[in-house]
Amino acid sequence: MIQKLLATACLLSLTAGIASAEGDAEKGEKVFRKCRACHAVGEGAENKVGPQLNGIVGREIAALEGFGYSDALTELAAEKGAWTEEELAAFLEKPRDYAKGTKMSFAGLRKEDERADVIAYLATFTE
Repeated sequence: MIQKLLATACLLSLTAGIASAEGDAEKGEKVFRKCRACHAVGEGAENKVGPQLNGIVGREIAALEGFGYSDALTELAAEKGAWTEEELAAFLEKPRDYAKGTKMSFAGLRKEDERADVIAYLATFTE
């Protein structure tokens, strides 16, 4: 009986994690307005204060040609590899805590659903 309860609890917690990672791209477009001062996406996107974000989901961290990344992100790249949805969510929650020394001055997105939504939106743009 206890094993069945534990198995059900584990399954529910895994399902909840998957659901939160999916996000709503339409809502994410609205959340991304907070990012537009420093980042661009879409056709013709170019680097600004921050790098353009086409293809960011799955892209190697600090790997976009022509952008000067901080040492903090270069070190993070060696440690973490690529921008998975999970890594992006952790970074976007509080960038300066996640990558100490990053040049990114944005305070972060505190709400989990906003992070999931903006990641879903970013995932619609390929390189």
